[in-house]
Amino acid sequence: MVNQTIQDEIARLKREQGAVIIAHNYQIPEVQEIADLVGDSLELARAAAGLEEEIIVFCGVDFMAETAAILAPEKRVLLPAVDALCPMAQMVTAGEVRTLRERYPKAAVACYVNTPAEVKAESDICCTSANAVAVVESLDADQVIFVPDRNLGRYVARFTAKEILPWEGFCYVHDRMTVEDVDQAREAHPDAEVLVHPECRPEVIDAADHVFSTSGMVRHVCSSPGEEFVIGTENGILYPMQKKCPGKRCYPLSEQAICINMKKTDLPLVRKTLERLEPRVTVPPEIADRARAAIERMLAL
Repeated sequence: MVNQTIQDEIARLKREQGAVIIAHNYQIPEVQEIADLVGDSLELARAAAGLEEEIIVFCGVDFMAETAAILAPEKRVLLPAVDALCPMAQMVTAGEVRTLRERYPKAAVACYVNTPAEVKAESDICCTSANAVAVVESLDADQVIFVPDRNLGRYVARFTAKEILPWEGFCYVHDRMTVEDVDQAREAHPDAEVLVHPECRPEVIDAADHVFSTSGMVRHVCSSPGEEFVIGTENGILYPMQKKCPGKRCYPLSEQAICINMKKTDLPLVRKTLERLEPRVTVPPEIADRARAAIERMLAL
């Protein structure tokens, strides 16, 4: 009853304010339910660029809201959980990227979308886990500095002749998944396909059946003739997977695969954000212009 009341208030405020709510796949179920769009980083980046609404409530983490603000500077982008930071995004700085450019002057810089705006501004192009290989292949350079995720960088290196120079960042949720987790999952669910995210360690990727981005996992589960799947990413994805792929049985690779920052947004915070139209995420124009160029090069692919 309490949740229903808050949901009704959010719906009313959204209409009155002319707002749209978008949420990442890893958000809690209650937040996904009140969102107008749920997806992965690439889907949400594309959506942010084309939305008609003047107010975007972004239920995710800091770099996601920044990306929306960069692509739609004329809109008011709101981040309900202002302390929802991405630890991996904080593992590389703009200054470190400039130092890498000095060290490898012939290299291009590809940055994962999971980075601060300042890092995007120092990069040639952005990428997501879904399009990282295509992005790297599009670059006119034999060497590619890849920041910040070492695991995604090493995954990309499997599919390109270019020399990948990965930064030593990582997603703590995916990086702590192990081959032992895969072995235990196969023992518990012998008929299940094991799907993992490219942010996982190389040995975990080798032990899995398939590697997909979050939305790629959902598409595969829905279209596969199989009925059971072990899902190796943040466990929030299981909720939209159950909704979109009814009849399929999906199990987490690890019960510990929880991003605490993705769980900071709740219904009361979304309601408060719509009431106050705060906290707003902004990016200084001189940084936003350069970061936008890197993002738009990705979107053009």
